[in-house]
Amino acid sequence: MSSLSGRTAFITGATRGIGLAIGKALAAEGANIVVIGKTTEPHPKLPGTIFTAAAEIEAAGGQALPIACDIRDEAKVQAAVDQAVERFGGIDIVVNNASAIFPRGTLDTPMKRYDLMHSVNSRGTFLVTQRCLPHLLKSDNPHILVMSPPLDMKVKWFERNVAYTSAKFGMSMCVLGWAGEFKGQIASNALWPRTAIATAAIANVLMGEEAFIACRKPEILADAALRIVQKDAKTFTGNFIIDDSFLVEEGVTDLAQYSVQQGIPLLPDFFVPEDSEVPAGVVMSDIML
Repeated sequence: MSSLSGRTAFITGATRGIGLAIGKALAAEGANIVVIGKTTEPHPKLPGTIFTAAAEIEAAGGQALPIACDIRDEAKVQAAVDQAVERFGGIDIVVNNASAIFPRGTLDTPMKRYDLMHSVNSRGTFLVTQRCLPHLLKSDNPHILVMSPPLDMKVKWFERNVAYTSAKFGMSMCVLGWAGEFKGQIASNALWPRTAIATAAIANVLMGEEAFIACRKPEILADAALRIVQKDAKTFTGNFIIDDSFLVEEGVTDLAQYSVQQGIPLLPDFFVPEDSEVPAGVVMSDIML
């Protein structure tokens, strides 16, 4: 695995949760982290700001550059990329983590919500990566990592929430396309959790605080992401990775460390294919999100 010392990661949605956990994991290995988010002032329901995230990342061992940026805005994304390159000299890793969620049926999905999910998820992923590409192509081990699911085209993933599923799968189609377009130049991979992850989305959008004890911590995705972006970009590409299966392949034997509360059956996440084998010792709940 390659060292991350002196390398720069541009992470969207890095203010809290999964994005922040990934930033801290990469920073601990010496990476510079560009913290992309919209929260600049404390929010009553959401922890942290881009500035508190940057402080945590620097405490973990890396340098951080917090930038307020709405990834739906072309000019702001370009300005953020330019600022990152001016500060750190380049971009080696792009982590597309920012995502909007509203899993509802067609009649219960306002077009405002539809537009938000598609403009943040698939369009935002495309835009951020597009603007980072000139710099990734100059890196000696460039990686695009997208927090999106395997392209498991089953009716069950679409029938309850067409708008949300199509927005998330749009991100995954970008991964597939870039793996072919930049084969041998830039790695393009997707990472997805087998279980629900204890984030603000669980508390505010899906099931509430009580669901946290049946979740895993964001650190499971951070540990997986760290290993992914250290691999050889020329050969490790086009993968749709499930977090715990990948970590087991990487030699991790203690998956219980990632549970919010050990001994509780874990809530399964959306979009995990049926043929994805659950690692030994992992107990899944029958309850679906």
